[in-house]
Amino acid sequence: MSTLRTRLRPASGRRARPGPEEPAQRGLLLRLLSLLLQYPDAELADERAALSAAVDALPPSAAAGHLAAFTTWFAAQPAEDLESHYVEVFDLRRKSSLYLTYYLHGDTRRRGMALLALAQTYRAAGWSADNGELPDHLPVVLEFAALAGPRAGEAPLRRHRRGLDLIHHALTDVRSPYADLLAALLSLLPRATDADLEAVAKLAAEGPPAEDVEAAPYSCRHEVGVRGRRRRPDARWRTPAAGSRARLPLHGRDGAPYLCRIARRERRPVGLTTPRWFRAC
Repeated sequence: MSTLRTRLRPASGRRARPGPEEPAQRGLLLRLLSLLLQYPDAELADERAALSAAVDALPPSAAAGHLAAFTTWFAAQPAEDLESHYVEVFDLRRKSSLYLTYYLHGDTRRRGMALLALAQTYRAAGWSADNGELPDHLPVVLEFAALAGPRAGEAPLRRHRRGLDLIHHALTDVRSPYADLLAALLSLLPRATDADLEAVAKLAAEGPPAEDVEAAPYSCRHEVGVRGRRRRPDARWRTPAAGSRARLPLHGRDGAPYLCRIARRERRPVGLTTPRWFRAC
């Protein structure tokens, strides 16, 4: 069985501090969610049987039920259909983008600061997201939650609860099986308040904050889509969600057991590519 491919690695010069109070099953749920929300390339598709077996072995819970529903669909689809569906729902639809700070700040100056603060949070806990992916990408945030525990580790998820609700609604509206993964995640978080529900409805109607950014390190001002294709303008969601997707290996270089611990992977010289449409921004 392959090792767990990771989005985080121990930060140079710092000792990683996993949360001692983190229950094993909750950490496993978060790790599985992190994996299943990554781009379903050939390496991940090859591990579908192992992922389904890991989900089937989970104790009964609402989150486990949603995961089982997703992996049933995931295991039955042709690999090329998985890839095209992922691009359709996450890359070409702003309301289901996996970059969480976009929903809270839009492409404003505040988003750049939020990304920097999130990266510093990872480093302070002994982890680094230096793998070609932005620190607010949901699989990265989920892996940090699994590593650092429910207090500090899950704080970014709680902070972006409204964005997660919007992603879930958007995926449900298009009847994507990925809605089950968001439902599983939301079942692990505190229940949404009336204020949260009102804010999500407003966000869905009006979109995130808008502001022209002169020069922000994490913003993308071009109305373009994946691999350079033009995006269709949207009156309520004019600003594209900036970000890139790195495809990382399932095989860690230290030979750590699959789903046992995060592999301390060295950065690979190849495979960490950024799409042209993001590099051009």
